[in-house]
Amino acid sequence: MADFYDLLGVSKDADADSLKRAYRRLARKYHPDINKDPGAEEQFKEIGRAYEVLGDPEKRARYDQFGEAGLGGAAGMPDMGDMGGFADLFETFFSGFGGPGGTRTQRRGPQQGDDLRYDLTIDFQQAVFGEEKEIKVPHLESCSSCRGTGAKSGSGPTSCNTCGGVGQVRRATRTPFGSFTQVAECPNCSGSGQVISNPCGGCGGKGVQQIRKKLRINIPAGVDTGTRLRVSGEGNAGFRGGSSGDLYVFLKVKNHPRLQRDGLTILSEVNISYLQAILGDTIEVDTVDGPTSLEIPSGTQPNEVLTLENKGIPKLGNPVARGNQRITVKVKLPKRISDDERSLLEKLASHFSARGSQYHYHKSGLFSRLFRQ
Repeated sequence: MADFYDLLGVSKDADADSLKRAYRRLARKYHPDINKDPGAEEQFKEIGRAYEVLGDPEKRARYDQFGEAGLGGAAGMPDMGDMGGFADLFETFFSGFGGPGGTRTQRRGPQQGDDLRYDLTIDFQQAVFGEEKEIKVPHLESCSSCRGTGAKSGSGPTSCNTCGGVGQVRRATRTPFGSFTQVAECPNCSGSGQVISNPCGGCGGKGVQQIRKKLRINIPAGVDTGTRLRVSGEGNAGFRGGSSGDLYVFLKVKNHPRLQRDGLTILSEVNISYLQAILGDTIEVDTVDGPTSLEIPSGTQPNEVLTLENKGIPKLGNPVARGNQRITVKVKLPKRISDDERSLLEKLASHFSARGSQYHYHKSGLFSRLFRQ
């Protein structure tokens, strides 16, 4: 059995629009009323069968998992109501033709404005604790002079003479399939059904103006690179009384010079001397809350990880809950030591050797290798 994706000539991750375009192209090529080659009708049926399955999310999921065996014989030609049916195919052939006497709906009422995207870079500290920030966003607003009508004060839109105010024009055309009526957007009024004889000087008759608006947005604690904030109603203004779109703020967080984020955990490193590792100490380390004391236990090993609880990233939506900070300890060994230091270390090595300790150090052993010139 032919693979449905291969039949349509698309990849397995093709989206719905790509599938639809592929089906339309192939259906037009192999339609039996157009293509008289042997096998064209069978190919047309196979294409329709493939699209009927892949165009349905549930059937596509079963097909991807089990192949045609998972369809239970449900695959068949799409019906007239399907997205890939013959009515849709006619629309492809004739770019706006409907059936005899058919119509095509035009959007003449209020239209919502477009959503906008704004990319904002913030500091590491701002991402951790949140902040209110002011931004300037260029967007479309209803013209204050004409209040969005597009007409000069004292006048208003009038009905379009070309389409009689319906926003559409029709034209009958004969095709191999019969007579069809083409329904298209009126070129004079762009489908609105109205024209403006005296356009507003402030917006040139568009009804909207582009301005740069100041907004204060609240950045919640715990955001990260890729977090999207939605600001309702701050996109472009709508048309013909439609509502405004929304503004989406996409965040990018700068790196910290000494701290690294891993989910809700903060990772860092600290350098200590070999004496601090052996004897223990209390030192100051960097955290997002500022310098904080960290206890180094005696006998701390190189690359050992110590934890500061509740010094990590607040949980987004619940800033009371915080992660931890995990600190990797780097033990720094001196490349050179003084004669006095060498003498003391050799005495220490002799002390261990005299006690018969399992840590048996001698002059030619560990200490000499660690601290040789």
